[in-house]
Amino acid sequence: MKTIISTCVPLPIENIDTDQIIPARFLKATTREGFGENLFRDWRAKDNFVLNNPAYFGKILVAGKNFGCGSSREHAAWAIKDYGFKAVVSSFFADIFKNNALNNNLLPVQISESFLQKLFKAIEKDPKTKATIDLEKQIISFNSQKEKFDINPYKKTCLIYGYNDIEYLLSIKDKIKEYEKNNSNFAR
Repeated sequence: MKTIISTCVPLPIENIDTDQIIPARFLKATTREGFGENLFRDWRAKDNFVLNNPAYFGKILVAGKNFGCGSSREHAAWAIKDYGFKAVVSSFFADIFKNNALNNNLLPVQISESFLQKLFKAIEKDPKTKATIDLEKQIISFNSQKEKFDINPYKKTCLIYGYNDIEYLLSIKDKIKEYEKNNSNFAR
């Protein structure tokens, strides 16, 4: 995952918690597959919910601030990813959700509130508005607007190369061996 270019699904609601993302009654499975069909299940029962509107589609979910608050269920990230989203954009993420997303190859892009509102307005005006998320440069852009975002360097590397924690360690095993060889204080 280096660059995501996609239309966006707008969800301008603040304080979306993990129970709204994936209701607890659907947490019976232990594998990551199949949760997408129950993403925002209770809200999708309403005809006017954004995921029911064919005008809005894409790989980027744009949500109001404080996204992913509530319980620490990793299933929330699983459901968003399984539904087909590659990134979630918000002005603030709950810490546990953010870490769960990063651990499941779902990119949380935290931007300023003013930039978020500009993005919401652009999508509302034209649902075909595309956003570009350049992970390497850490820039999100749409139309002529752009803004930098922060990401943990380690997690950035894992996302770019598709590594989990073990795969990352294996990718630097030569550096680890070199460190062990050159550091006399390393406990053997």
